[in-house]
Amino acid sequence: MERALIFLFSVLIIYVHKINTTELEIISTSQFLTEGDTLVSETRVFELGFFRPDNSENRYVGIWYKQISVRTPVWVANRNHPLPVVSPVVLKIVDTGILGIFNNNTIIWSSNTTMTSPNATAKLHDTGNLVLMDQQGKMMWQSFDYPTDTILYHMKLGKDYSRGIEWRLSSWRNNQDPSPGEFTWEADTNGYPENKLKQGSVINFRGGPWKNFRVTGFKYSLNLTLIYTVVMNENEASWNYYIENSSIISRFTLNSSGEVQDWVWEEAYKKWTLNTAFPIDICDPYNICKAYGTCSLDTRRQTCNCLDNERFVPRNQKSWEAADWSEGCVRRTPLDCVNGTDGFIKYSNFSLPDTEGTWFNMSMNLEECEAKCLKNCTCMAYALPDDSLGGKGCVHWFKDLIDMRESANNGDIFVRMASSELVALSTSKKKDGPNIKVILSVIVTGVLLICFISTWLWYVRKKKNNEQSIKGGNEELQMFSFTTISTATANFSTDNKLGEGGFGVVYKGVLEEGLEIAVKRLCTTSNQGVDEFKNEVTCISRVQHRNLVKLLGCCIKGDEKLLIYEYMPNKSLDSFIFDENRSVLLDWPKRYNIIKGIARGLLYLHHDSRLRIIHRDLKAGNILLDHDMNPKISDFGLARSFGGNETQGNTQRVVGTYGYMSPEYVINGIFSTKSDVFSFGVLVLEIVSGKKNRGFNHPEHVNNLTGHAWSVYNKGRTIELMNPSLAESCHPDEVIRSVAVGLLCVQKKAEDRPNMSSVVRMLDGEGALPTPKQPAFFIGKDSLEADLSSTRSNQAGSINGLSITQLDAR
Repeated sequence: MERALIFLFSVLIIYVHKINTTELEIISTSQFLTEGDTLVSETRVFELGFFRPDNSENRYVGIWYKQISVRTPVWVANRNHPLPVVSPVVLKIVDTGILGIFNNNTIIWSSNTTMTSPNATAKLHDTGNLVLMDQQGKMMWQSFDYPTDTILYHMKLGKDYSRGIEWRLSSWRNNQDPSPGEFTWEADTNGYPENKLKQGSVINFRGGPWKNFRVTGFKYSLNLTLIYTVVMNENEASWNYYIENSSIISRFTLNSSGEVQDWVWEEAYKKWTLNTAFPIDICDPYNICKAYGTCSLDTRRQTCNCLDNERFVPRNQKSWEAADWSEGCVRRTPLDCVNGTDGFIKYSNFSLPDTEGTWFNMSMNLEECEAKCLKNCTCMAYALPDDSLGGKGCVHWFKDLIDMRESANNGDIFVRMASSELVALSTSKKKDGPNIKVILSVIVTGVLLICFISTWLWYVRKKKNNEQSIKGGNEELQMFSFTTISTATANFSTDNKLGEGGFGVVYKGVLEEGLEIAVKRLCTTSNQGVDEFKNEVTCISRVQHRNLVKLLGCCIKGDEKLLIYEYMPNKSLDSFIFDENRSVLLDWPKRYNIIKGIARGLLYLHHDSRLRIIHRDLKAGNILLDHDMNPKISDFGLARSFGGNETQGNTQRVVGTYGYMSPEYVINGIFSTKSDVFSFGVLVLEIVSGKKNRGFNHPEHVNNLTGHAWSVYNKGRTIELMNPSLAESCHPDEVIRSVAVGLLCVQKKAEDRPNMSSVVRMLDGEGALPTPKQPAFFIGKDSLEADLSSTRSNQAGSINGLSITQLDAR
């Protein structure tokens, strides 16, 4: 009875305290915070209190901006220890000087302070730093030492060697759960310091070597100057930033999808505006070009090049030509350091390689740096890492140079070369005109001879039977034995069946080494599928991108023709967005990530792959989802590739899927990259709404989905298009932007539609959006079917009600 009275009395105290909610400027041992109370900074920039993320049932103690209408947590105390709503909890300082969250007398979270002080106090600074001080005002603990997913001005990223503290960001698990997710943004100090984005232990992106610099630019109505500063001494290695105009509010965050983002608050619009985000382009994935390879966004025939095509060559030429850069480049001439005759060649306009394992000395000049590197046969290159230090600073690399990209206005790197390469370089500079002409004439003759021989060999190869043509055209592709695949799929057991489509079945399999695969088995009675099989092997074996499904190999035995893909555990996008029960598993951040991922995959196909590829059958069923719900474009059976300056084609055999095909393709058989853009626009509207374009029903009109989207957009009610299940997780400005981009993509005239590079920029929030025109096929579905039927009767080809390639590797 006595215990019950004590409990009721304590609850009553908390209840009374909660009725009289207060704003404290300091917490002492005689004060505490409960739900409804806040601790505010001196000029009321930040406040600390209890909050619930979105519609979560759990409570957390966190810090957010007080005067910003959109509550934005920047730090969470008990991210690993959620507090149920029903539990009475308080934040207080105990007599020993520890700040903690208590449920009755049970401590849920604490500052874990090693120092003790009987009269400690806690104060929230205007920087957003929660500081615990002893009675003399000495700092005992601070929240800045334990970042969550956000960096504010004056916060640090790096390591404090003297106190054994590491400052790094870790993403939230999702927008309702602030517990540490799978992504971290941290400093790699095993060599010259640099920031790295990791997914678990895997590096996804590298920020580059630290240096002091200023970045000036405009973002909408704001003039931004970001100043980055670096500290490197025996006590710490740290990086931080601030904005020159102190009235601008900015924060760096690491989101649950693995993006590092810089947000700026625009008071005029009452919203956070995305300033920059990484990773963003096809050269951002870590070490995509491997040893001595460099990534370029300007090249059109391939993404990777060797650092120097005269002195470095691909380790595997055939794989390299097929856009498989996994083996990187090697030196054409090995180093001969033992003879002491090596030297260095300067390369400019490249980002510096990964600095892990490097040696550095910030007091050396360039000449001293070169001399020390030359004496060490294991030193592969040297450079000045920071051009703001007046020519001081030296970094030595001892391993292969990796993760480089072409980048203007970068510093120089000096790479070690064999003496013969240095002699050849010197000699080439001294060649006179007549000798060059002789050499060129010999080269031209040799090239013509090689071309003649190559053409003859190609002609002979084309005369071989169908099986050999497939193998010979893709010699770099792994050829699996039929026995291996049969064993992996338990003899194509129906239990392993993933799906069935126009010309075969897809099975799940497991190879002996444990690798999960998806096997597309061509139906032996389908003559139509042979061409699609060849086409898919030709197209997809030559492209490689994180948003494209990866073809691992194929198998040909008699009438049996199999394609072997990486296995996608979450199957296809349509199985989520069009399913009432499963659609709730895709909240808005996941859907927006999927939209952007598809856009980047198409950008690669249209602009950055070795061959320009038009997919021709982009739809929800051909978007596969990996373990983390990242999208991968699949099914290239209908794709067409172009070389050179070709941008469009024409066909009398119109194939595809109703609801996704552009008007110029349906009516005239003309397809181009803008045909894929149209399909992408339809797909975006389907992802936002969760409804199919074809078969869409609305009680107030007979429009299809694009017509309905156009209607609500013109009425200023775009948000109504969004699936109701997204209401709690959505960012309205992202939804509105997505719908506007979708409508821009489905405009009637191909020339009015944006290209995919513009689409990617628009989705990333760069610049104002153009006003879309009336979309194609915005009329009701019955009228559309009649129009297509009339069109179809006048064509030599036919349009199938379903795509002829309905099955995919899942």
